[in-house]
Amino acid sequence: MTAPIKVILVDQYDNVIGSAEKMSAHIQGLCHRAFSVFIVHATVQGWMVLLQQRAWSKYHSQGLWTNTCCSHPGPDEDIMTAAERRLQEEFGFSMPLQSAGVFHYSANLEDNLIENEIDHVLVGYGKPEQIRPNPEEIADYRWWSLEELQLALKHTPQQFTVWLKPALNILIKALEKKKGDILAALRNAGIAQ
Repeated sequence: MTAPIKVILVDQYDNVIGSAEKMSAHIQGLCHRAFSVFIVHATVQGWMVLLQQRAWSKYHSQGLWTNTCCSHPGPDEDIMTAAERRLQEEFGFSMPLQSAGVFHYSANLEDNLIENEIDHVLVGYGKPEQIRPNPEEIADYRWWSLEELQLALKHTPQQFTVWLKPALNILIKALEKKKGDILAALRNAGIAQ
């Protein structure tokens, strides 16, 4: 018999205050640490974002579209290590990740479950050469343009997880900063004005 999966319990400032079994934390609505990963790549038309449709066997938010991957670090695991592990487990590839920001949200889900998370948004830049989705985690996946995704979130929010929109807002700010950094580098090199 496998040991129950534990999550890191945190206060409103993301300070560790203990740990709890994952389902217990979601039943009681205990605040815990989580992460949301976005893999993005640039095209001539703009940024493309890799999303997954959650497997129908997941314990909540089944069949909903969400960021590339998301989960919780274990009690003795840092955010980056956990995120890189989950990306490999869910999509079968690894990629360097960077922190884009953190947000807190709380939401009531189906089956009387409660999400109450301090969510660390991480981003990886580039297009993986090979994607091997784990069918136990992912029902489907596809690349979305930022514009298409924002329109879909506005017009059909029910097809997405509750945490996708606030996580996406943090991603967009990171992408705007990256664009500014690229333009500044080009200006410094005398390539752009």
